[in-house]
Amino acid sequence: MPNRRPIDEAHDFVRRHIGPSPQDIDAMLATVGADSLDQLMAETLPDSIRIKQPLSLGTPLSEPDALTHMTELAAKNQVFTSLIGQGYSGTILPTVIQRNILENPAWYTAYTPYQPEISQGRLEALFNFQTMICDLTGLDVANASLLDDATAAAEAMALAERAVAKKTKAFFVDRDTHPQTLAVLRTRAEPLGWSIIVGDPDTELEAADVFGALLQYPGSSGALRDPRAVIATLHKKGALAVIAADLLALTLIASPGELGADIAIGSAQRFGVPMGYGGPHAGYMAARDSLKRSLPGRIVGLSIDSHGQPAYRLALQTREQHIRREKATSNICTAQVLLAVIAAMYAVYHGPDGLAAIARRVHRRTATLAAGLKQLGFAPINETYFDTLTIEVGSKRDAIVARAEAEKINLRIGASSLGIALDETTTPATVEALWRAFGGELNYAAVERDATDTLPASLTRTGDYLTQPAFQDYRSETELLRYMRKLSDRDLALDRAMIPLGSCTMKLNATTEMMPLTWPAFGSLHPFVPRAQAQGYHEMFARLEAWLAEITGYDAVSLQPNSGAQGEYAGLLAIRGYHLSRGEPHRRICLIPSSAHGTNPASAAMTGMDVVVVACNSHGDVDVDDLRAKAEKHSAELAAVMITYPSTHGVFEEHIRDICDIVHAHGGQVYLDGANLNAQVGLSRPGDYGADVSHLNLHKTFCIPHGGGGPGMGPIGVKAHLAPFLPGHPAEGEALNGVLHGGGTVSAAPYGSASILTISYIYILMMGGAGLKRATEIAILNANYIADRLQPHFPVLYRNLRGRVAHECIVDPRPLKTTTGVTVDDIAKRLIDYGFHAPTMSFPVPGTLMIEPTESESKAEIDRFCDAMIAIRQEIAQIEDGRFKVEASPLRFAPHTVHDVTSAEWTRPYPRTEGCFPAPHSRTDKYWCPVGRVDNVYGDRNLVCSCPPIEDYALAADYARAAE
Repeated sequence: MPNRRPIDEAHDFVRRHIGPSPQDIDAMLATVGADSLDQLMAETLPDSIRIKQPLSLGTPLSEPDALTHMTELAAKNQVFTSLIGQGYSGTILPTVIQRNILENPAWYTAYTPYQPEISQGRLEALFNFQTMICDLTGLDVANASLLDDATAAAEAMALAERAVAKKTKAFFVDRDTHPQTLAVLRTRAEPLGWSIIVGDPDTELEAADVFGALLQYPGSSGALRDPRAVIATLHKKGALAVIAADLLALTLIASPGELGADIAIGSAQRFGVPMGYGGPHAGYMAARDSLKRSLPGRIVGLSIDSHGQPAYRLALQTREQHIRREKATSNICTAQVLLAVIAAMYAVYHGPDGLAAIARRVHRRTATLAAGLKQLGFAPINETYFDTLTIEVGSKRDAIVARAEAEKINLRIGASSLGIALDETTTPATVEALWRAFGGELNYAAVERDATDTLPASLTRTGDYLTQPAFQDYRSETELLRYMRKLSDRDLALDRAMIPLGSCTMKLNATTEMMPLTWPAFGSLHPFVPRAQAQGYHEMFARLEAWLAEITGYDAVSLQPNSGAQGEYAGLLAIRGYHLSRGEPHRRICLIPSSAHGTNPASAAMTGMDVVVVACNSHGDVDVDDLRAKAEKHSAELAAVMITYPSTHGVFEEHIRDICDIVHAHGGQVYLDGANLNAQVGLSRPGDYGADVSHLNLHKTFCIPHGGGGPGMGPIGVKAHLAPFLPGHPAEGEALNGVLHGGGTVSAAPYGSASILTISYIYILMMGGAGLKRATEIAILNANYIADRLQPHFPVLYRNLRGRVAHECIVDPRPLKTTTGVTVDDIAKRLIDYGFHAPTMSFPVPGTLMIEPTESESKAEIDRFCDAMIAIRQEIAQIEDGRFKVEASPLRFAPHTVHDVTSAEWTRPYPRTEGCFPAPHSRTDKYWCPVGRVDNVYGDRNLVCSCPPIEDYALAADYARAAE
């Protein structure tokens, strides 16, 4: 750690992270009727769980010192040219995209686009992503990204199992599949009783009885084979064909749809997204039309708004976990929106011709490399390939690797072979350095003259792709810059206004925290480089794991899960592994409160557990008597309880220790959902009061931005007895840090989305233990302030016995629906007119609003939000008083757009200014959403989730001219 300078006011990061000033805090305490923060905390948390000692995290650093420290860490990483391949490639992120999307808070601070009217920009960008995936894969429908390519493969396997009417529970995997993908597939299959058959699909698939197969295209070794015969064999069996495809290769070779595949999956990483030592990267999935309603994850669809104009929205099963719970087909709750947007903009930037040119250049250099290696006596084992060669080198392996390392080049090292994967960053000088590593001095230009391309004619891509205007119209940087600005202006993100979402903790993503993310020393590392080249990363990992363990009271931490839902899954796998190790495989019952987040039961089902729902009482707490009765009833089979704390209802339950004791007494384990950890840091620790495992939403409590719906990170902390069952990874071997890991593999990379861990690391580094505690206290103060300000207008549904809420509160407008017809949707859409994103709607209680201000919002902004809510209540009172019916009210017509301002006629019973300018603040600063209220039903009945082909645009133009 660097020397710390005294932290004076100019360097006090804690003061800038926390919104309310000391004077504001005093005023807010007076409003909530507390003499001090200590008194408020005593009235909010049960005394039995309060920690008595301060967190031991060291003295916090100032922002300049923190950046100096990160520079020192970065210097401990060595940036070699990594030609390891295996699903990760060097790429060039256009600087216009880096500056204006990846480094732009208008994009990275946005929330998931559940409110489509204020999300049209990022929804259009995701629509472009889906279009890009559909066109390149040749399939009908794509989702708006998955977590990575390995988990996308697991989702495809699950989709195939659901879609195929076969009793067999076996899935075939091409032996030329990336090892990390196979590891994730094995982990996903085992708890569900599915078997994985690994083999050569050309010779071993015929005899296998399977519901589907995964084929790597091109193979992990680089082999480029025609899979048509294998796909035909699968279809004869009634099974589905899944192709894991390289998007860049698909610009030149036949698409999965053209080959007959049913599903395609993969990664969009090489479309401009840095490797980042493993992530974050956007996985993709595309499928035939008949499978669209079973496709996991999010799909952006095109609908219409209240003016009949086109409008984007999330479609179909976007939140199926909350509807189907343990019967959900997936536990996916987040996507990789920010990375999907970058990948789509990379395609917009280059266009189809540019992408194909990059692919041809990569292949040409690979063919030239192969020709030179043949001259040196090292012929690649495959005659056809795109960008990857595998060479048998026998006893010469170590000498070649040593020479490559001297050239600062990393190769993929096999037992007696070496793999070389070229990419768009590869230069002729790189190829010549490779020849030197193999013992020869060759000239690139001389070898290239006689080199022949090796793409088989039978796999040549036919037909056009990416013909839509989005991929044709922005060739100049000027036009692309304006396009990205136009899209961001259509959105409402945290850089514009408070986003008061309950359970989602939309807090400050400080600029200093974001800075190192794009430094090459963090962004350019391949996840499978030798550990010696990533010492800075591993020093950061070790310290971050220790800090998170100190904050939570756990004994060990895994950083691998790359979303909150993946953390849930990994935590339950650890519990399952523990029971299996004790000879108790029958422990399969998971108790889950009825108020739980929908991913909880979905994750339990994915680990082979059977969900038993526990009731909640009238206060919103877990019904302890019902929990006790069900724990006793299922004592012999009890595996776990999943509980969120503070509760999903926004209250610290008084009996959390009792709940843990009851479950432990019957042999179960306690999984404590970490979604609401922002109410606990520095005040209480789950590991101290009885929890065995938690996932930690780093994109909530620890400041990784939501990015419009991803990336996220969900590491898990566990007590010592569960540590042997944390996730492992084939790249790390059988043991990690001397501890055997028996929890399977849950992400493609060993440390998940490693590069964004820098954000949480710097946040803790600059806050320190006292700063983190103060942040928690102010988050609780802000929530209680909102609850007390709104109580006379919208009753707060749940409070503890002392009248306090935790870090969030639920307000209840349901009686107003009975008396006036005003719905929670009406309130949410009217808030847009006041310049706010709506709170969380109808979760966990249908028809209510769950509000979480976080510690980062100032009193002024919180007051502005409360004033807007109170003004909306006054508008509802006008309906009660008979001024107008709800159908003719500003609430039902909300949100108001520029179309309403400029319409020639105004026939509504309220003035135009009242509808369009409701807030007392300056009209100059008003946010205008680009569309009116979106018609969800129309969008699902008329699903359109990718741009139409160029011919449709031409027909539309002809039609418009004819109409004139």
